Amino acid sequence: MEKIQWTSLLYGWIILFGLLFFLSFTLGLLLKFIDMKETTLSWTTFIIGLLILFICGLVTGLKGKAKGWLLGVLIGLGFTGFVFLVQFLGYQQGFSLTQAMYHSFYLIAAILGGIIGVNFSSPIEEK
Repeated sequence: MEKIQWTSLLYGWIILFGLLFFLSFTLGLLLKFIDMKETTLSWTTFIIGLLILFICGLVTGLKGKAKGWLLGVLIGLGFTGFVFLVQFLGYQQGFSLTQAMYHSFYLIAAILGGIIGVNFSSPIEEK
């Protein structure tokens, strides 16, 4: 991978963790002031996660300008790895089958975002 793709990956991860922090804080405030059922919360967090990973894949693809699928895979696997580490090291639990299914959808969203981002970007100029 070229330097521009590593830089785009760094941008994607920074945006990913920034959006996760901001939207988690916002969702926490909503939970404090609004009565929300558990099923509603589950679907809300799933959809927010899909949107975040799609946006991060899109940004990474726009910045990377090539190999959007690979950039999307790295964004998605980075997110899944982070969640696994927090869950395993913090709560001594592995992934359940349901979580593995959710994370496969997150990975697909990041890949699609990366592919679309590359197609919207201008091509790399040859030297």
